[in-house]
Amino acid sequence: MKRHKLLNVPSIRRLPSYLQVVKGAAEEGREYISGTYIAQELELEAIQVRKDLALTGIMGKPRLGYPVQELIHAIERFLRWDIDQFACLVGAGNLGQALLGYQELKRHKLHIAAAFDVDPSKIGKVVHGTRIHPLSEFAAVKEKEDFEMAILTVPPEVAQEVAEIIVDHGIKGIWNFTNVKLKLPSHVVVQQEDLSSGYAVLSLKMAKFAR
Repeated sequence: MKRHKLLNVPSIRRLPSYLQVVKGAAEEGREYISGTYIAQELELEAIQVRKDLALTGIMGKPRLGYPVQELIHAIERFLRWDIDQFACLVGAGNLGQALLGYQELKRHKLHIAAAFDVDPSKIGKVVHGTRIHPLSEFAAVKEKEDFEMAILTVPPEVAQEVAEIIVDHGIKGIWNFTNVKLKLPSHVVVQQEDLSSGYAVLSLKMAKFAR
């Protein structure tokens, strides 16, 4: 069975940036915001912004733009950032611990209920309010905390093995921060987060700017 592909991924990736601009406008006390203003703030084309925002179902008003508060709610509702979701983190190394302390996740109602590792020096510690459990206790902790999503930040050489373990215990979605393309059953949703791709774009932009 083929995995279901999500349409309009580039547009969806831009929505959080739009939300940040719109929330900034709200803090300034603005009641309306135009697609052109958002486009200028993010160095995009206004027509692209309007097409992206159309995904949320909201419509702008002629000569006024989008009602700021309604637009915030529309984007958050579309992204499902208006409901609490719970995840675990597997791999409490430097990156994992940084994500435990990343407050933006909580602002978007993603709560990390538990963390796991195999390193005895990490197990039992509480990092940014989240306890690190031994991976061997994954099933017991999951039964208590009831999360279905996992953030994977383990070393690449064990990524596939660890992913299979947590999927066997009911994980249905993985936010994969390793550089390994996971081979998992089709019912498991995997989002690959490649940090090196962002650096690649920055590197080329810097080179172009230096000429």
